[in-house]
Amino acid sequence: MAPRKETFSRYDTADYLKTEEDMVAYLEACMEEAGDDPAYVAVALGNIARAHGMMRLAKETGLTREGLYKALSAEGNPSLGTVLKVLRALGLKFTPQAV
Repeated sequence: MAPRKETFSRYDTADYLKTEEDMVAYLEACMEEAGDDPAYVAVALGNIARAHGMMRLAKETGLTREGLYKALSAEGNPSLGTVLKVLRALGLKFTPQAV
């Protein structure tokens, strides 16, 4: 008898970010885990952006879809202005908190 071939489906975090509460909880957890790694936070924002809809987010921020994909990737380095625009368009805000 031939061994069974296992198949795996592609995992995409954005598929599990269905509600605003999901997105907030995910971003809070990522920011807690990120430490001093801005790329970690950028990727988390990218996942949330994809769940929200990148084309829609591009229209809401006035940024290009390609620019958003690039900035919100592991290799991206978004400016604070970009991060704030994305957060605002997602209905979120940047809130400083004592450590």
